Amino acid sequence: MTSMHTWQSADEVDTAIGKMADQLGALLAARAIDHPLMVGIHSGGVWVAERLHQRLGLQEPMGQLDISFYRDDFTRIGTHPQVRPSDLPVPVDDRHIVLIDDVLQTGRTIRAALNVLFDYGRPASVVLAILAGRDGRELPIEPDVVGLYAELEPGEQIKLTGPEPLTLKRGRVDPGSHQDGAAFDADPTIHSGLDPNDQASSQTSGHSSGQASGDSNSHANDDGNGHGHGNVNGPTSGAG
Repeated sequence: MTSMHTWQSADEVDTAIGKMADQLGALLAARAIDHPLMVGIHSGGVWVAERLHQRLGLQEPMGQLDISFYRDDFTRIGTHPQVRPSDLPVPVDDRHIVLIDDVLQTGRTIRAALNVLFDYGRPASVVLAILAGRDGRELPIEPDVVGLYAELEPGEQIKLTGPEPLTLKRGRVDPGSHQDGAAFDADPTIHSGLDPNDQASSQTSGHSSGQASGDSNSHANDDGNGHGHGNVNGPTSGAG
């Protein structure tokens, strides 16, 4: 990415996360959900989820998903993402999940994350909360909670830098860059929000048609054929 500049400062991002926490608290109360399981999508979604988890005072450990091999455009990305295991601390069957990511554009990362979740079990419900939303949706996926919304010019993208501090940057992408969140940044402090939420934060280890293990900070999703389970303290079950 080139010509990137700060769009939202650390203070502004913190304010947006505070707004998200208030909205989430109200939404969960309205739905009578007392004990949600919060799950962040690597890497930016995990950074945001950690802050929301603390603000909401949730006692149960949060989960982390890597959707690298679940992206339906995985075979088109043409790069080799580093991979880390997903980690769900408890079974997800009949649980109310709060799924967190940093940026939402096409919706493909969220589609992949849902595939991962349903490989672990059958949640009772899934609430989607996004730090920054933008245009460019390719799938019928909309968040329940959004902290910020950006109207971008053609060719512009957003990326979240972190984990400390968290700031949002915007700018234009090099012509050769993959624009659906597959940034695979070498800098571990940057989670490209290309397809807001469609980065390359790979975290899979477990049964999958393309097993992998390693370390990374960007997200990706596979073409729907790969599966990647990580660590789960408790039984796991396939999608129902």
